[in-house]
Amino acid sequence: MAPPIPLLAVRGSDGTSLLRGPPTCEQHAAFQRDPRVCRCFTFSRDGTLFSWCNGQSVTVVKSSDSSIVATFDLPKTALLEFSPLGGVLVTWQPYTKSPDSPQGDANLQLFELPSGRLIKALYQKKVDLWCPSWSDDEKIAVRSVNNELHFYENNDFNTIANKLHMQKVSDFALSPGGQPSKVAVYVPGSKGAPSFVRLYQYPVLGGPTAALANKSFFKADKVTMQWNKKASAVLVTASTEVDKTGASYYGEQTLHYLAVNGETALVQLPKNGPIYDVAWSPTSSEFCVVYGFMPAKATIFNLKCDPVFDFGTGPRNAAYYSPQGHILVLAGFGNLRGQMEVWDVKKYKQVSKPQAPDATHFSWCPDGEHVVTATCSPRLRVSNGFKIWHYTGSVLHKWEVAAGSELWEVCWQNFADGSFPERPIRYQATPTELGTTQAAPTQAYRPPALRHLPAAASSKLHEEEPPQNMRPGASGEKALSKTALKNQRKREAKKAAKQEAKSEPEPEPSSDPAPVSNSQSASTCGESETDKKIRNLKKKLKAIEELKEQQASGKVLQKNQLEKVQKEEQLLKELEELQIGH
Repeated sequence: MAPPIPLLAVRGSDGTSLLRGPPTCEQHAAFQRDPRVCRCFTFSRDGTLFSWCNGQSVTVVKSSDSSIVATFDLPKTALLEFSPLGGVLVTWQPYTKSPDSPQGDANLQLFELPSGRLIKALYQKKVDLWCPSWSDDEKIAVRSVNNELHFYENNDFNTIANKLHMQKVSDFALSPGGQPSKVAVYVPGSKGAPSFVRLYQYPVLGGPTAALANKSFFKADKVTMQWNKKASAVLVTASTEVDKTGASYYGEQTLHYLAVNGETALVQLPKNGPIYDVAWSPTSSEFCVVYGFMPAKATIFNLKCDPVFDFGTGPRNAAYYSPQGHILVLAGFGNLRGQMEVWDVKKYKQVSKPQAPDATHFSWCPDGEHVVTATCSPRLRVSNGFKIWHYTGSVLHKWEVAAGSELWEVCWQNFADGSFPERPIRYQATPTELGTTQAAPTQAYRPPALRHLPAAASSKLHEEEPPQNMRPGASGEKALSKTALKNQRKREAKKAAKQEAKSEPEPEPSSDPAPVSNSQSASTCGESETDKKIRNLKKKLKAIEELKEQQASGKVLQKNQLEKVQKEEQLLKELEELQIGH
């Protein structure tokens, strides 16, 4: 059976449409383009349902044939979301008050599908954490209400099954997957106390020993918490709005690791600067971090927070794993020039290096073979449009909006896990009519008057660092942990010391027989005092010779170095006397 073809939803000033993905890249025949202005749209978790709000109503249709499932008279809806199994549609509209209802109306509504029955209407003033979080089996749902977490079971939102009350829970993240569900909660620090993140397993939420793991830290105005797919660990990016040292415009960031077995760690990043992006591999066994002042570094870490592979430096600020986890794209969007590095993460080999200038959006197609890049308003109001690529760098489809129109959002249709098996990675770009956009090697500007002269070595503002398997002397092996690296250096130093001792020339035996004294007989098994003095003097004279060479090449010597040079005659005289008397 042929794999399904994912749909791409497109929203802009010209309305809403659905496009069939590669290889056809044409309009979805079953979906009639809605010309009205669309405020939001979304696919269900398994991709079978599609919903959008056109400023008059919210409509839910089947993705396959666009048959209507339900319609709701909610013209002001700004956000939409489906529950994991697609049985509940959540809508949110801005909270408002009026003379008729000074308390305001309930602006968060949950509808049952396909019946359209209103399950519950709730108040949700802030857009942050607006949508309830469900476990994948919908056994549990969580909402943040007045610094508390309210837990609901089996979509019964009329009864609060459990509560987690702490000082000030400002953020939380429910683990993916089924039962037992786990939740990560963040409590910001106050009055000199540190901020902290704790992991709990539902329903054990109270008591001093209830937490599975706890990590406290300073310098955190907000956090981003990311669970891995297997729900075994969570990464916490803690950031401050302002860097008090003045080193970074982006504030300060630190990365913390918490595992459900109680292990916690601060992820040590070798380069100073902002943390631009953190991405878990779908295999849940490693994660990639893009960090450091430009040009930024990118490194893959294992679950012990040890570096596995270093991609070197480059113009990048984002990392995207393919849904199957076999390909990693490192990209530089926003204020960077749109360079993408496509890597085979099993062989750590670069596949392609296409360029998507002015791109503001990137996402993987569920098939793990294609990606979409888009330039959307309001981030950029000119050159709006999108491209569909093969990961080898070939452009398969290109669409640009008409003059005076805008593109607001593009979104791939979701699919259940396992719908698209992993395919062997190709390194040769597929030829297409639109060709490829491999980044051309850039050269430093040379004035016309100097172009007839041979090119001189250019000085770079930043020293670029290649990936670890492309560095001189690289064996292609994975990076060692800090302890292993330390031990390896010790062994190498010990080995070098032994070789130096072996290569030390033995003193030549004197041709004249000398009377054997007590001191000489005592040192027959080692080096005599005279030999040691001769060796030290030779070492000093060699150092003086090197200083004289530096002085001749134009280097200015320091005071202590000049004093050493002046002692050359004295040392030569001492050496001559020792060699005569030896």
